[in-house]
Order: sequence, then structure tokens, then C-alpha cells
Amino acid sequence: MDTQIKYNEPWIMQRADPFICRQGNGKYYFTASVPAYDRIVLRCADTLAGIADAEEVTIWQKHASGIMSEHIWAPELHYIDGMWYIYFAGGEKENVWEIRPYVLECADEDPMTGTWKELGMMQCADDDEFSFRAFSLDGTVFENQGKRYYVWAEKVGVGKQISNLYIAEMESPNKLKTVQVLLTTPDYDWERVGFWVNEGPAVIKRNGKIFLTYSASETGEFYCMGMLTADCDSDLLDPLSWKKERYPVLTSDPSIEVYGPGHNSFTVDDEGNDILVYHARKESVIEGNPLYNPNRHTMLMKIKWENNRPVFTLAAEKTDRSV
Repeated sequence: MDTQIKYNEPWIMQRADPFICRQGNGKYYFTASVPAYDRIVLRCADTLAGIADAEEVTIWQKHASGIMSEHIWAPELHYIDGMWYIYFAGGEKENVWEIRPYVLECADEDPMTGTWKELGMMQCADDDEFSFRAFSLDGTVFENQGKRYYVWAEKVGVGKQISNLYIAEMESPNKLKTVQVLLTTPDYDWERVGFWVNEGPAVIKRNGKIFLTYSASETGEFYCMGMLTADCDSDLLDPLSWKKERYPVLTSDPSIEVYGPGHNSFTVDDEGNDILVYHARKESVIEGNPLYNPNRHTMLMKIKWENNRPVFTLAAEKTDRSV
């Protein structure tokens, strides 16, 4: 029997950058960054509620040195053309901030027990001289009108650098077809606390619209979510097709002790209702470096739809029993 689902409360402890997908077989799969940043884990359950207590399996571990040997971050699991893929970022023990996007592939039916093959770094288009040349992470994949797109964060500039979001069409699961297009850069004060950051993109589609959420600012209590919107029938590689929200769509709420909500994904519950999957903290004051503090917990939120737009409300009902 499934345990009680918790909304806007810690649901899976110390799992940041959570990603949940529901496959055609009806099963739910969960992955996330683990505090040690040293491996990729998966959980599987027949229901959304079941993920919380499902066995966690390590399907890949970091290298001892060289690429993919440090800072294993933000894995995402995607099913593409009959194969499983995990997109994640990793650094090098010899240069821990040499963060780049990498891809794993599994041809077996069950990603929990199947064999995972390393495809190496995500490849840019042949004529792209810019993508993945610097700190790059948080790749996500979505499909629209027969085309598949890759969205990721990459830093530019000098000093602390600026983390922007870029988009490109995909040629294959591990290679881009087109050169990068800038989607959003940290324009506003709420995107510039501590660091100038746009990262952690995620996509949900409804009623002919594509909603792309992302996270902004440093990973403490000022971490928050912004959003871009485009029409499904527009040119998604044209920056003018996307409208950016002036203000964040989700921020900390001290009244319920939820701080720094962000780096989300989207799934549906057992009845098909849209669910926001995100991480947040329960304390506003963080001990030590926020990046290495383990207390970012996976939480769930019921998404409300108003005027055909998603509304993210922390003050909503906090708990609900699974069916």
C-alpha cells in the first residue's frame, strides 16, 4: 500500500535536481543529484506515491579521474526512439569546475537492470563553435511537432560569469543539429542574487503552448523559478517566439518554511493531473557552502491552471492521500 503523498513538504530527503518521468508502461522513474555528487541513481514504482519508498539503484558511478570524475549533477532520464538516455553534467577531478554535459544510453527494456553505455559528451552541431566550450549543465530534452530540442545552461563572460539558457534542435539523442540560440539571460534583480544565473530548464505543454520553467540566482533561499512561454506552432529557434515573465513564478515562502524552490521537472499523478517536482530547503540559513549542503529535498506540488497558464502555489494543500 502506498504511503501518503506529501505536497510542498520534503518528500524524498536530500535529493536535489529531481526528475520524474512516467513511461508508456505506466511506471514512474525517479532520478536526482545525490549529496556526494558521485553517482547516478534510479527508482521505479507503479504509482507516483510509491517512488518515495522505492528501492534506489545505482546504475552508474563516476570515473576515478579525467572526465566525469567529479560533480555528477542533475541527471534526467528520457525514452527516445525505443532507447533510454540519461543526460547529466560532470566535472574532472583535476579541474572540478570543467563541467560539461554527458549522455548515457541503455538499449534494454528495463533501465533499472539494463546495461548503460557511455556516449561521451553531448555533441554540438558541426558548424557550432560555441556550445559546450565552457561550464555547461542541466540539459533537458523535449519534442514538438516532430522535432526534438535540447535546452541547457552555459556560462559566458569573465569573473563570476553569467549562466544563460540556450536551445538547439537535435540531430540524434547525443548530437545537436543546429547552432545554439540564446533563450534567456539573467535580466532582472531576482535572477542575480549571489550569481547571475538561469539554469535547470524544464518543459510542460498544454493547449497549444510550451511553458519552459528555469531556476535563477544562487542555490540558497533566493533560488527561484522563472518561466518562458511559446506557441507550439511557432519557430522555437527564434528568440522572439518566447515571452519571458517579468517576475518569478515561484519563490521562497517562510510561512511554510520552504526556501529556495527550483530546479524542477514535471510529471503527472496517477489520475493524470500535472505535478511540479522540485527541490527546496526547510531552513533559510545554510551552514557552509550551499552547493555542498545536502539539505535540498525533493518536493511535489499540484499545478493549478488558470487562463491556460500554470500557477505554482506553495500555500496550496500540503498533503493528500494517494488513491
